[in-house]
Amino acid sequence: MSLTEQQSHNNAIKHTAEVKNPARIFWLSILFLVVVGAAMYYIDINTNDLRTGKSRSDHTESVSSRIQPVAKFALAVVEGDRPLKSGKEVYEATCTTCHAAGVAGAPKFGDNAAWAPYIETGYEAMLKVALNGKGAMPAKGGNPALEDIEVERAMVYMANAAGANFDEPTGADDVVAEKTDATADKAPTETAAAPATDAPAAEAATTDASADTAQAAAGGAVPAATPDQLANGKKLYDAACFACHGSGVAGAPKFGDKASWAPYIETGLDTMLQIAIAGKGAMPPRGTAMNASDDDLRDAILYMIEDAR
Repeated sequence: MSLTEQQSHNNAIKHTAEVKNPARIFWLSILFLVVVGAAMYYIDINTNDLRTGKSRSDHTESVSSRIQPVAKFALAVVEGDRPLKSGKEVYEATCTTCHAAGVAGAPKFGDNAAWAPYIETGYEAMLKVALNGKGAMPAKGGNPALEDIEVERAMVYMANAAGANFDEPTGADDVVAEKTDATADKAPTETAAAPATDAPAAEAATTDASADTAQAAAGGAVPAATPDQLANGKKLYDAACFACHGSGVAGAPKFGDKASWAPYIETGLDTMLQIAIAGKGAMPPRGTAMNASDDDLRDAILYMIEDAR
């Protein structure tokens, strides 16, 4: 055997030994699987992107959403951080029921003569009544959700519309309300800020008992309310009716007072509902709750008379 043939034979033996090495075969197999797996993953991603029209960023977001924690921690927004309302906004949402028409002796909006006695008592005296209430005027016009400064702004808005020249108060960054001390001893005998939105169910409140009694036969008996009707009626009562019916303003039958409600209950539900819809006397149409449906008004009536049977 020549030298060249001998070298070729030795190389073949060496190569065969290397190939048959178990460790080498194992690691080569692992490397092959890794390369193939990576290639398949890349192809799959790009194929899905083309099929669904999603970009790589969409895919990243999708993966993130799948691996994110089940629970998260978030800071709740405190109710006190809501933007403060202007005087006009508070007036339109809360004060119009009494001050727009001069109900229960409340000075009518824009009536200089009606407002003059209250303006003469001074800013602090008016504010004291607006915040704390007096007579038929409930505290904060019957809307406890208002900040003191919002009530103050409403008072200034109404007073200025009737000849006063008060500066509108400002809050800290117009977010957190500032509390205003009212120290004056003299206060107006009538309301300086309006009661909350009137009760749609004030229908029975302002009805002449004698006239209603004459219509009793047509009205019929008041049916028992269902739980759903009572729940719905309570919502409207809390949002609107309590301002007058909670304290019996302007002759409205007081909530839970059987004696004051008896004459109206005798007229029947239909009669009371018609008064609520059309208004009568000091009772404005729908109690100014113009968004309330006829069914809502009916439920509010049923809710109030439920405690007066």
